[in-house]
Amino acid sequence: MKIVYIYCEGQTEESFVNTVMYPYLANMDIYVKPIIHKTKRTPTKSYKGGVSDYKTIKNELIKLCNDPNVLVTTMFDYYGMSKDTPAIDYNVADIYERIEYIENEITRDIDRRNFEFNFILHEFEGLLFSDPQAFGIITGEKEIERLQLMREEAETPEHINNSPLTAPSKRIENVIEGYSKVRQGIIVAKKIGIDKMLFECKHFEKWINKIIQASKVS
Repeated sequence: MKIVYIYCEGQTEESFVNTVMYPYLANMDIYVKPIIHKTKRTPTKSYKGGVSDYKTIKNELIKLCNDPNVLVTTMFDYYGMSKDTPAIDYNVADIYERIEYIENEITRDIDRRNFEFNFILHEFEGLLFSDPQAFGIITGEKEIERLQLMREEAETPEHINNSPLTAPSKRIENVIEGYSKVRQGIIVAKKIGIDKMLFECKHFEKWINKIIQASKVS
């Protein structure tokens, strides 16, 4: 059995790890545990969710890496990271090349053998565009048609987005009134299934494969 800590941004990512990733990886004897980022601490309370400055994230990740028996990785939205993140302004046109470069720079900065930084492109909802028809579980045909058109206009689900105003979640919220990221987003994700996401989303697939391969050699 190999344990993998996935340091993530909030409740949506936590639920996705538990309901979609966990069953898939558990079949390979790999057990993933989501840990929500703490944005603030006081003497009596910790506040979870969202993203604070990079220094706080780095300190939390180093603490997790102190256990040499676990693998540590992350599930953070690309557009959600703070400006003090290493190489975050790197802006080559190819999105996969850009993200891989930034991830490598952050991994190098954390500098722990059992750590690999990972972004979700561009956020969790991007994965849901792997199969817009799955939105039928929470909405009607007209809304599905609009979401399907958005998907067809992009090279892959991971290419949907070029600014925070056109992020996948914003697009879904504009189409589906009252869309709930935590509740309905996870329902749609379960309907799609991880196999479809792996097929459609190459960066996501690469991350999952890294987890599998690292678990084999650890």
